[in-house]
Amino acid sequence: MKMFKQAIVLAGLLTAGVVSAQNAQMNNMIKVGANVGLAVPSDNLSAAVGLDVSYQNLVTPGFGLGIATGYSHYFGKENNGYDNNDVGVVPIAALIRIYPKQMGFYFGTDLGYGLLVGNDKVAANAATDRPNGGFYIKPEIGYHNQDWNFFVQYQKVFVGSNGDMPNQDYNVGNIGVGFSYNIPLGK
Repeated sequence: MKMFKQAIVLAGLLTAGVVSAQNAQMNNMIKVGANVGLAVPSDNLSAAVGLDVSYQNLVTPGFGLGIATGYSHYFGKENNGYDNNDVGVVPIAALIRIYPKQMGFYFGTDLGYGLLVGNDKVAANAATDRPNGGFYIKPEIGYHNQDWNFFVQYQKVFVGSNGDMPNQDYNVGNIGVGFSYNIPLGK
């Protein structure tokens, strides 16, 4: 019964969001989305899937600023005898977007700190500690309309040489695609 009530509340919130999307000014919005990608370079990780949540304020009709967070899960892989562990990234970032036209092409980036979460060791069969995080960047280029954004992205957490092992550099980054839905908050 509790799950049924939660489903009703969630459906009501989504309906309210869709209805308000038709008549609200789009100066302030919450963006909720997902992405998938292939790890690059791929020494210790193979692929990534993620969820994004951000707040954006259109400072001018063609320029948006905001904050971004979410979670990306990177899948570990075997490499040079190391059984690499999965790792998660939780970004705490500023959002910058440029929209040359009201609908169509856009580009931007998220900049901040990427917190690495998960197993404390880089690999299940090695004693090397996983870094805690590093400088985070996520440039993207894509297509947008009032409700949706579809994009190509590069996501990277720079950790320096922390987590490196003999014959394996520790990398947390991917090239991928994603989408987000804009929930308007009004002026």
